[in-house]
Parts: sequence; C-alpha cells; structure tokens
Amino acid sequence: MLRGAMWQFLRRISLTQWIFISMVAGVAIGVAFPAESQHLKIVSNVFLKMIKCILVPLVFGTLVVGVAGHSDDLKSVGRLALKAIIYFEVVTTLALVIGLVAVNLTRPGDGLSLPAPGTGEKIAANKVTAAGIIEHIVPRSFFEAAAANDVLQVVFFALMFGVALAQIERQPREVMLRWCEALTEVMFKFTGLVMKFAPLGIGAAMAYTVGHSGISVLLNLGKLILTLYAALIVFCLGVLLPVALWAGVPVKRFIRLLWEPIVLAFTTTSSDAALPDAMKRLITFGIPKRIVSFVMPLGYSFNLDGSTLYLAVAAVFVAQAAKVELGLPQQIAIVLTLMLTSKGMAGIPRASQVILAGTLVTFDLPLEGIILIIGVDELMDMARTTVNLVGNCLATAVMARWEGELNIPPEGQAAPETAS
Repeated sequence: MLRGAMWQFLRRISLTQWIFISMVAGVAIGVAFPAESQHLKIVSNVFLKMIKCILVPLVFGTLVVGVAGHSDDLKSVGRLALKAIIYFEVVTTLALVIGLVAVNLTRPGDGLSLPAPGTGEKIAANKVTAAGIIEHIVPRSFFEAAAANDVLQVVFFALMFGVALAQIERQPREVMLRWCEALTEVMFKFTGLVMKFAPLGIGAAMAYTVGHSGISVLLNLGKLILTLYAALIVFCLGVLLPVALWAGVPVKRFIRLLWEPIVLAFTTTSSDAALPDAMKRLITFGIPKRIVSFVMPLGYSFNLDGSTLYLAVAAVFVAQAAKVELGLPQQIAIVLTLMLTSKGMAGIPRASQVILAGTLVTFDLPLEGIILIIGVDELMDMARTTVNLVGNCLATAVMARWEGELNIPPEGQAAPETAS
C-alpha cells in the first residue's frame, strides 16, 4: 500500500520539477564528492548525443513546412504577408542585437570552465570570416551536411527545398508536405522522449561541473538569468513600447486586455496555451478577424522575439564559458544563423534548446554549456515566452494599423467578433 502511494506521488512530479531536483542533487554530489563526480560525465555525454541526433530531421521538417505550407496564404494575402515578414525580421533582429549587447556587457560566462572547442573541419568560432560564412552556407551534399550536423547548411537546403516545393503542382506538393509534417510530428515526440532523460543528464552534468569548477558556477547561472531579464525589459521598453506608440495602440488598455493570456503564458511557459484566448481578445480590441487569424500564427513561426533574444544571450554565454572570444564578424554570423534556425520551431517542446544546440554545433562550441542552461531554463522560459506572446499580439495590432483597419471601440465596448 505504502509502495503504491509512493509510486503515485513520484508520478505526479512533473519533468520540470525533476529537472530542478536533479540539479540540486547534482550540485550536492559535486560538492560532497568532487573526485568521484567526474565519472558521471559519461551520462551527460550520452544525453548530449541524444540531443544531437534530433537536430537535422527536426530543422529540415519544420522549415520545409514553414516555407511551403504557407504558400497558398502568402499568395492570397501577399501584401499583408510581405509587411508582416519585414516587420518580424526587423524586430527579431533588434532583439538579437539587444541580447548580444547585454551578454557582452555583463559577461555571465566568465569564470566558468567548459571544454575548449574541437578542431574539426567545420568553421570554428574563432576563425569565421564573412567570405568563409558565405562559402560555407552552401553544402556540397545534403547528406554530408546532415552527417556532420551542420545546421546552417541544412537550413540553406531546407529553405531552397521549401521554395521549390511551394512552386510545384498542388497534389505532389501536398504529398511531400504531408511527409514533412509527419516527420516533424515524429520528431516532436522524439524530442519529448529525449527530454525525459534530461534529469539524469542535467544532474550528472551539474555534479561533474561543480566537482570540477566549484560552487561558483551557480553565481554565473544567476548572472545569466538576470542578464536575460534585463535585456528583455530593455527590448520591451526600447522596441515594443515605441512601436506601440507609433502605431497608436493604447498601451495600458492593450496590456489590460491581454493580462490573463500574459499570466497564463508566464506561469505555463507555453505561448500556445495562451494563443486562443489572446486571438479572441485581439478581435474584441478592434482588429479584423482575417488579420488576427493570419498574423498571429505566422508570428508564431517568424516572430519569437523573446526566444531569439535568449538564444543570442545563451550562445555567447557558452562561448564565454569555453574561453572563446567572439569578434563582431563571428557574432554577426551567429545572429544570421539564429535568424534562420529560429523560424518555424514554436511548437517544439524545449524548442529553444534544440535551436541553441544546432547553433553551438555549427560554430564548434561545446554542448556541455547547454546542459547547465537547461537546469535553469524554466526561470528564463517564463520571461521569454511572455515576450513572445506580447510581441506577436502587438505585431497583429501594428499590421491592422498599417492596413488602415484598426478600429478600436470606445472604452467598455467590444468590436464584433465577426469583423472581417
């Protein structure tokens, strides 16, 4: 009876809670048994290999669906789509720049000791040049790029494949799209299975790192969290607020209207959970339903402001921890890579970690850093998910204003949900 009750109690513990428990246990083991904890590195290495094997099929499937899957919508609302995509790229680029500035100012990775980058044939982070990036982007073979886990080359191939797929006849296109959608769904489940091993991998990595570098590693992780939150606040006040004022969106009323979806996104770390209610509220705010139903889903593929800012911070954090000094060309290369790989990945559990892993592999930076970040990822995910939601809601309002169709009703009244 007691055993059954204990089993039921353990089953009720969520994955996030297990990750926090394993992180604490790993720190304790690293402090108490620093020498013995070094033998746990094999467990974290196995987990890292499991993450690596996700990258290529997931990136390929999601990008092809993201490009070719929107082909009919882009043709029917071409002007709106073009405006939205231009807006998304400008805003996410600003988010990446703010993230890079913040992480270079605070340098949260200094003081950590991660393994130095390998010496493979890929472009190493300290050897990147503009000419080398341009030449390296195009793969000699898709299979060679896939075998090397070179995500940047896989992204190029997937984008070209998606554009070509969008231009062929409907029936062949739908067959290939269904295959890519099926591949993506399988990889979603695959990612979920891999993440079930996260507590073991993270606990082992924390034990190894604390045993090797000392308890001071926790100070660096706290500094990383504060850096991200400060950068997100700067982004909201320095980018989103001026955009809202420029578009004539009443900010206080806008936030009041979206408060419940914002709280839901923050507490669940899921912008998907908040999406239906947010869309309904945007319609009552005076945005036509056709704009809401197009821009919001498109934004979830192309306009993840909080996540892209986080990725810039995290990638440079790992480089700092590995003692790799990234110059401006290298950081621009990382920004360009993140701009591409962050598209179309919103529905994936722990999507940011998958994208970050791909970027680290591409620039030959140690994946060990990502395991440390996953340990505190929940705290950072709450903030970046909230910014993702607010950024997309604001983008929808801006597109409605740009189209001359934002009709905000008087205070206390709601626009009809049937607005076209």
